[in-house]
Amino acid sequence: MRLVLINPNTTASMTAKAGAAARAVAAAGTEIVAINPAAGPVSIEGYVDEAYAVPGLLDEIARCERSAPADGYIVACFDDTGLDAARCLARAPVVGIGEAAFHLASLVAGRFSVITTLSRSVPALEHNLVKYGLAARCARVRAAEVPVLSLEEPGSPARARIGAEIAAALRDDRAEAIVLGCAGMADLAASLAAEHGVPVIDGVAAAVKLAEALAALGLRTARVGGYAPPALKPYLGRFQHPLAT
Repeated sequence: MRLVLINPNTTASMTAKAGAAARAVAAAGTEIVAINPAAGPVSIEGYVDEAYAVPGLLDEIARCERSAPADGYIVACFDDTGLDAARCLARAPVVGIGEAAFHLASLVAGRFSVITTLSRSVPALEHNLVKYGLAARCARVRAAEVPVLSLEEPGSPARARIGAEIAAALRDDRAEAIVLGCAGMADLAASLAAEHGVPVIDGVAAAVKLAEALAALGLRTARVGGYAPPALKPYLGRFQHPLAT
């Protein structure tokens, strides 16, 4: 089985971290290919970054579909950047790490809290929880006020701030599990779970296992309705139609 993990931002070190987290949980025989676009924001923090990241993400999906289609794709941004559009382009299942983490949290806890990076990311995650039908299971989306790129810096206070928010979520939200709201936090899940004594869900790992399950079951994205392939028509300016060869 071959899964392609796409980090929609352009920071290669974050792509490598997400790829390592994916390989750590992948089943024997599952190949993980981790890539990112060459153009776009270095991190995704808010709606504008998300919008500018989508063309690069779709370019990578389309390129894979033309040259080496995968058995499954993972969108490795917790906002699930471009997820619906990616599902329209890919013939194989596409799993977003945010949606995957929310679903797994709902299977192991009655209530969970999400710890994300900056406050400006909170509304997008709250919107997604409503969209996925899981808002009632989420006690709160909290921001540790940690810029995404600080997760890459040795000696950063990021982990301590995330840990403090987890403690507050357990105390004040009555959360029973924690979802880490950024792909850059993937390497922290195990140690934070041990420290706080509750399940801590990393979206990258969650998405890998769900993508493996969908592929193993032979389930593919529906090709009718909203996820039907885009119509072939001119795309003007700097955009080429995603299905053009």
